[in-house]
Formats: sequence, structure tokens, C-alpha cells
Amino acid sequence: MENILLVIHTLVAIALVGVVLLQRSEGGALGIGGGGGGAGGGMFSSRTAANLLTRATAILATVFFLSSIALTVLHTSDRSAGSIVDQITPVAPVSDTALPGEADVAPPAVGPAGEEPAPVDEPAVPRPE
Repeated sequence: MENILLVIHTLVAIALVGVVLLQRSEGGALGIGGGGGGAGGGMFSSRTAANLLTRATAILATVFFLSSIALTVLHTSDRSAGSIVDQITPVAPVSDTALPGEADVAPPAVGPAGEEPAPVDEPAVPRPE
């Protein structure tokens, strides 16, 4: 049922875009909704074509809106888990003193050239005074 409604929704969306593009713009430069008396064939006058396109736009927009609501209702009725936010697992906060992965690394036992490494509490480079 959901797949059929999704196909209908897609077709209505494509038709809605097409009908909107067929309408005459405010300036009249892009519209192809039927010209004067000769070239249009005489089936629709300019006013009749505008009314038809306006009515088709309103109907397609209503069908699009209703199919959107129906798809939402069908999708939420299939889900019993609730919100996606409820499915997120909490992550332990990272401490300010150690960067991730830093706790696994042991400090070197002996510094460069056989010297003892600097204590953790003191800075490695002496401060200028």
C-alpha cells in the first residue's frame, strides 16, 4: 500500500511541476498557455486555459498534500519504536585531562640521551623569568 501511494505521490509531484511551468508568468514571457485567436487552435481561449491550469494546480496541490499526510501516517503506524532520538545510545563524556586514546599510551621510562623525563606536574621547558 505504501509503495502504491509513493508512486502516486511522485506522479502527482511531477504533474504539479509541469502544470505550474505551463502557467503564464506575471510578465507573460514564459507562459505557453494559449495565445491569441490563430495559433492556439481555438480549443481554449487564453482565459479558459488559465482557469483550467489554475484549477488543475489547486487539485494537484490538494492531492499532493493529502498523499503526503497519508504517507506520514502509514510510515508512523509501521514504527513501534517511537522517535529516532530514543534509539540513540548515550556516549560517556570525554575527560578534560586526557585526549581519546591518550590513556592507553605509557610515558617513556627514559627521556632522550638517557635523561629522566620531566615530571607531569612541571612544564617540560622552564619558564623565562
